[in-house]
Amino acid sequence: MVIAEDGLLLREGLSGVLARFGFEVVAAVGDADELVAAVDEHAPDLVLTDIRMPPHFRDEGLRAAVTLRRANPLLPVVVLSQYVQDEYAAALLDSGTGSGVGYLLKDRVVDVRDFVTALRTVAGGGTVVDPEVVRQLLRRPKDPLTALSTREREVLALVAEGHSNSAIAARLFVTEAAVGKHVGNILAKLNLPPAEDTNRRVLAVLAFLRA
Repeated sequence: MVIAEDGLLLREGLSGVLARFGFEVVAAVGDADELVAAVDEHAPDLVLTDIRMPPHFRDEGLRAAVTLRRANPLLPVVVLSQYVQDEYAAALLDSGTGSGVGYLLKDRVVDVRDFVTALRTVAGGGTVVDPEVVRQLLRRPKDPLTALSTREREVLALVAEGHSNSAIAARLFVTEAAVGKHVGNILAKLNLPPAEDTNRRVLAVLAFLRA
């Protein structure tokens, strides 16, 4: 994997911790240009990057990640940020195929094993979004998902966090069949009919995060 983080101590800390959990860190860099160069050189199976990086500390890391996924839509990318910014999440999830992406908040990474699990989920093609990001997106005043019921919105929020139907059922204290029915209703209301070449759950998450 390649790590991009401008803070030296955090960059070295992440490298050391992830190496202990079996990740091979082939490069740890401090800015977006170095990130692009490292990916070109090493062709990693996962990228972990901050959003705000030198020289302007705006969205350099994100733009680099989106550029990399345009070149290689299957490249798994996890953004690790201090900020919840809607356009960042939407731009990241719009990149590539819409799968193999994650948006995590630095201040909420308190359990290393959970963090490692999230990275492995994204590396395997999953989508992981921090629950706080999901909650803030839900609170946005302009919400086009008005056709969804309260329960369906709860289910979609948990889908956006990367949970399976069985995990959602356990969290909401309902049957897995009930969750399946809610997911079916969500997909129908979002006008996502069955198609061979698309992952409808990913498309539903994208619709939710763009809302």
